[in-house]
Amino acid sequence: MNSHDLLDLIWIVPALPLLGAAVLLLFGRRIGEPGAGVVASAMMVVAFAVSCVMLGALLGLPAESRVVTHHLFSWMPAGSFSVGFGTQADPLSITWCLLVTGVGSLIHIYSVGYMHGDGLYSRFFGYLNLFAASMLILVLADNFLLTFLGWEGVGLCSYLLISFWYERNSAAVAGKKAFITNRVGDVGFLIAMFLMVATYGTLNYSAVGAAAGVIDRPMATAIALLLFVGAMGKSAQIPLHVWLTDAMEGPTPVSALIHAATMVTAGVFLLCRAHVFLELSGDASTVVAWVGAVTALLAGTVAVVQPDIKRVLAYSTISQLGYMFLAIGVHAYVAAVFMVLCHAFYKAALFLGAGSVIHGNADNQDIRTMGGLKKFMPATALAFTVAWLAIAGIPPFAGFWSKDEILVDAFGGGHYGVWVLGTIAAVLTGIYMTRLVFLVFYGNERFRGTEVAAPVVPVVTGGSDEGDAGDEAHGHGTGVDDPDFTPTVAFGEPPREPDLHGHAPHESPMIMLLPIGILALLAIFGGLLNLPIGRLDFLGRFLEPVFEGVKEIDVSTGKELTVEGVSVVAALIGIFTALHFYRRGLRTPAADPIVDGLGPAATVVGHAYYWDEGIGAFVGGPGRAGASWLSRVLDAKIIDGAVNGTGWLVAWKARMLSKLQDGYVRRYGLAILLGATAVLLFLVMWAGR
Repeated sequence: MNSHDLLDLIWIVPALPLLGAAVLLLFGRRIGEPGAGVVASAMMVVAFAVSCVMLGALLGLPAESRVVTHHLFSWMPAGSFSVGFGTQADPLSITWCLLVTGVGSLIHIYSVGYMHGDGLYSRFFGYLNLFAASMLILVLADNFLLTFLGWEGVGLCSYLLISFWYERNSAAVAGKKAFITNRVGDVGFLIAMFLMVATYGTLNYSAVGAAAGVIDRPMATAIALLLFVGAMGKSAQIPLHVWLTDAMEGPTPVSALIHAATMVTAGVFLLCRAHVFLELSGDASTVVAWVGAVTALLAGTVAVVQPDIKRVLAYSTISQLGYMFLAIGVHAYVAAVFMVLCHAFYKAALFLGAGSVIHGNADNQDIRTMGGLKKFMPATALAFTVAWLAIAGIPPFAGFWSKDEILVDAFGGGHYGVWVLGTIAAVLTGIYMTRLVFLVFYGNERFRGTEVAAPVVPVVTGGSDEGDAGDEAHGHGTGVDDPDFTPTVAFGEPPREPDLHGHAPHESPMIMLLPIGILALLAIFGGLLNLPIGRLDFLGRFLEPVFEGVKEIDVSTGKELTVEGVSVVAALIGIFTALHFYRRGLRTPAADPIVDGLGPAATVVGHAYYWDEGIGAFVGGPGRAGASWLSRVLDAKIIDGAVNGTGWLVAWKARMLSKLQDGYVRRYGLAILLGATAVLLFLVMWAGR
């Protein structure tokens, strides 16, 4: 079988997890635990193996021929317009296939141990497989509409998994929030497709890309910005970022899958796939770059003061995604893809490591009441430390190579403003990640025998998604009435001493530690994918056919080394600043030096600049009043009034006319006589003229 024939079978990659989802959702209860987890994980591992085979087949083709499309069937024929159901195997789609199936497999395996004892064990793995299948359909589609099908599938699965423990109101609300926020972005994606159909008469990637040069710049700008609106929703860019931090209400493996391998990378993929529009529109690229840079900076400031381990990582993801969009905005597409891969390695390690920490600490998520956990969880601590150095951008870890490549391209391309914001965001990354690591694993122990200045029952804003997977069955979904329920820690809540159920913190089982260890190794060596040294830029040369025609950013060696040096210094400034405050832990859990030092500003930053509250106030106040007016006045009285009035007028005319047809022959004869007389009189008068 030659390479083309092999690549025609790439539909098997999404079909495997899709089959797993169907089996588990239909027969999962009979399969039970751990069988359901084994089935789901096996489907992902086999899908990863098939993706590796497809990579080999693609590499067997000449570089200029590495785009293989395969039409499966006609999906939506409508006159001269038709949309097919087919696959497109090229370097970009294969890269994402390897990411989704590779990192996704590790998260599935981790979940086998993590979800032990959960009453909805098989359903969880069915949803997890469906999530991966939707993402694979998204990246392997050969047209925008089929990508949109996977796009919506990912959105549905995020709702199902974020609100997985739906008995908890906070989880149910978080799922709806993610679903609705993404629908706002989807409107942009839909309108962009309408414009493509009106302009090209097709939605196929190959046809749109080949004909992109025939449209004018305003149309290219409109399509690019509308696609970016869709990407902002999926990839949590300001102002559509509010859903991602609440997504941690789902189980921790879901957080890892969303933040690392699937949903949030969909927006980056879409803009990379549609980069021809950005190349035609400099204005759209500028908007993308600045939104990404501002997102990286502001999300980083919020992460610095968060008390919840998963909330810190959630804002970190938003910030890191900002770097990826910054790269796309300065036309550094390979750098954006490179960071997607490296970020997946260290962010998955961080989230799974966070799950291990929470699992070993009786569901406690408050980093202020941890400390000294390295002694009890050495393997988790080691992997977490490696991922910390990677995300902070310390050489030679993966994050250094990917983040610095973006900053170098931004500076080399003359985008000095976004470069400055990106560099400041690097300082913040060093601060919030060092604070997180040292408050959790190092310094003084604060998880027992802790005196809290003012014991207050915290306001419940969410819920821990963790259960004691090693010792007892999960007790999720029982809400605040569950005595073991631990609320998610919101900014401003006073810390409280965690209930360790009479035992010290403990390490997670090997089935959870193994995926974390593999991801930590990838966080160390992931930079080897695209080293800016000689011919070691493997990823760049592999992706070259996808971004053919994009002008390469030429940066001198001296300038490159200078920018990289500044970036490393920025990261070290952040790290040593946090070390100054947190090296020994906290004097008391209620005394956080950075939060206290910021004073009133900490409240504003800690509440993410009140953007979420502002949306809630608008929707609940003027938004609700406006919608009510539209319903009562515009819809009911004006629109419905016009329609109903037209119907009444027609009915009135019909009633009037019906009176002329009452069945009396004499009246009909009289009408005929009068009509004939009128005609004769008219003719006589006309003839007389």
